[in-house]
Amino acid sequence: MGRVSDAKERLMGAVQELIWTGSYGRTTIDQICERAGVKKGSFYYFFDSKSDVAATALDAEWERRRAELDSIFSSTVPPLERLKRYCEYGYRLQAEIQIKHGTVLGCPLFSLGTEVCTQEDKLQQKIHQILNQKRKYLESAIRDAHAAGMIHAPDAAQKARVLFAYYQGLVALARIENKLEILGDAIRGTYDLLGVNQNEPVPA
Repeated sequence: MGRVSDAKERLMGAVQELIWTGSYGRTTIDQICERAGVKKGSFYYFFDSKSDVAATALDAEWERRRAELDSIFSSTVPPLERLKRYCEYGYRLQAEIQIKHGTVLGCPLFSLGTEVCTQEDKLQQKIHQILNQKRKYLESAIRDAHAAGMIHAPDAAQKARVLFAYYQGLVALARIENKLEILGDAIRGTYDLLGVNQNEPVPA
């Protein structure tokens, strides 16, 4: 089984990288095992299927990313500043990915979700759950900004859906065109969508 202590983690890392840089449909269990350096029999010791390891990997990655988002969206940070930091975080993440892989890879949840939405119910449900949790961060910042009189958004949930769709659209376009600079519009576009007073300085 190799190093039992980290074989499971290596399998999760392998499936995540293979799917993100390629596709779910074309990724095989043999490829996952080869990339992870784990024997195929050991794969089935930890996971039942490709969808099982993919869902587990998404969960683990989300738990890791959630700590960063908790800090970005801390209630001690002014609400509009939280959204600015979120856009900066997304840009920085994609920049690091571009350096590592030579291309902008976008959001793995959206890329995978659009591919498997009609095929893998369990995996699609996991993606939907994580995306909803991510959107809640935006909703909390919008609700606090409205309460503070910074914006007019009485329906914070609806505004968060619009903002989330806008941002993920930028991320998807950055992946398609392999242009990191597309994400440079995220902060200004976010402020525009929220109706932030443009007489005030908008972070560049």
